[in-house]
Amino acid sequence: MAREDAFKVEGTIVEILSNKTCQVELANGHRVLAFVPGRHGLLPPGSRPGGKIRLQMSSYDLSMGRIIVEKETI
Repeated sequence: MAREDAFKVEGTIVEILSNKTCQVELANGHRVLAFVPGRHGLLPPGSRPGGKIRLQMSSYDLSMGRIIVEKETI
């Protein structure tokens, strides 16, 4: 995703799936697939169903998002 067209949203984890992915529900009710980028390997600490998480999404594909791990949470 290019940084120019990406935007950040918050959502609630609905279900944790395999392979570093999870199902996230946004505030408007839409569900998207979220993944952990690169070699991080794990979801951020405290990630569980019902937990809040920040995503970076592209305007080209609104069905998928990248999980943002912020420095305050590490």
